[in-house]
Amino acid sequence: MYTRFKVRLAAVFLAFAAGAACAQAYPTKPVKIIVPFGAGGPADIYARAVAQRLSEPLGQQVIVEDRPGAGSALGTDVAAKSAPDGYTLLMISNTHTINETLNPKLPYNLLRDFAPITQVNVMPNVLVVSPSLPVNSVKELIALAKSKPGKLNYASSGPGTPYHLAAELFKAMTDTQIVHIPHKASGEARASVLGGQVEMMFDSLPTTVQQIKTGKMKGLAITSVRRSPLLPDLPTVAEAGVPGYEADLWLGLVAPAGTPAAIINRLHDETVKILQRPDVHASFLQQGTEPIGSTPAQFAAMLKTDVERWGRVVKFSGAKVE
Repeated sequence: MYTRFKVRLAAVFLAFAAGAACAQAYPTKPVKIIVPFGAGGPADIYARAVAQRLSEPLGQQVIVEDRPGAGSALGTDVAAKSAPDGYTLLMISNTHTINETLNPKLPYNLLRDFAPITQVNVMPNVLVVSPSLPVNSVKELIALAKSKPGKLNYASSGPGTPYHLAAELFKAMTDTQIVHIPHKASGEARASVLGGQVEMMFDSLPTTVQQIKTGKMKGLAITSVRRSPLLPDLPTVAEAGVPGYEADLWLGLVAPAGTPAAIINRLHDETVKILQRPDVHASFLQQGTEPIGSTPAQFAAMLKTDVERWGRVVKFSGAKVE
């Protein structure tokens, strides 16, 4: 019995030592963060903000690679099939927790095939409309949509994205018929609204605040439960006439499942240090997003809860993959 105990203890010690050595040696080459969305969107912006600052403590270049397509499934599948060695990471959003229910044919499983590192941030979306649309409030938009069922369109960066589900939840809660016009990336969807080809969309606050302030888009409401200090006069959707409505956007870092815990912890610790830097913290808040920096365990629990939450929204709204 005592001998077996010593053997087990030695095995645990060797595993710990191997993990520590792995963390100390890592990384010996550049690290890649895959963003499974188009350039210029929130995931791309904040992945680059983290990557630029992560290079110094890791002692290696951290590269951001945009691989949009198939509602984020293309780049995500590449990451899921990458070696679990800490050299390929993935920036995810609630697009991923939404798609777990919305798209039953995904070639991966979010909770099974990835190891959480940390939630990076959370930010509200904004309901914006083209300046040419003759509405100035959520109530006026609802009235117009009801008077022209199936005639108004909304843009999104693709099926399963938070922008898509934010709009579908809005439609379900207001009993309106507004047609989905999916795009390949949020920048393309935004351009359609700016150009007047599509009447409206739900978009992230950081990427739309300047267009709203300059009058290139009309902001009607914020999707969070509280107003944003960046646009304090803009009501929440709930305040504006849709009680109980909430549809924020979050981003987080994960690695392929099987990545050594020592590497996950190293990446977590360095990323959280970045998010806690006063200049980074202030910059995020000025852009309308709140830095988070959760532990891997906290992020894992949050992902599970978010899959369940958006699963209920998908069923409630009747949203489908086009």
